[in-house]
Amino acid sequence: MPTEPQPITVSEIVHRAVEICETSTSDSLDELLARFEDDDRPITAVEDVEEMLDMALGPPEFDDLDAEVTMARAVILYLAHRRDELDEDRIELLRLAARAEFSGHPPAHVEAWLNEQGVSV
Repeated sequence: MPTEPQPITVSEIVHRAVEICETSTSDSLDELLARFEDDDRPITAVEDVEEMLDMALGPPEFDDLDAEVTMARAVILYLAHRRDELDEDRIELLRLAARAEFSGHPPAHVEAWLNEQGVSV
């Protein structure tokens, strides 16, 4: 008898976002991953994903111009709503998340980082 697929968890989405955004050793991304590595709640059970991230990491303005962390937040928020794209290409996910989170106009430090990754928003 076929079973329903397992729901995508918070930890899976955070892991994928860190995997996509980590281009160097980042203590901030390591911290993000560590905070959510055991969070097996389905992402759909989280009422406010943005609030969950703010409570764990502080508000986005505390990212200290860390483009990797800023984009990891954006990817998490994007994938929370577009779970069907979890396995999408890295560049495509960065592009889509930047468009969704920043209405196509990311902060300068994020735009510079995206350009380094070969992503045009």
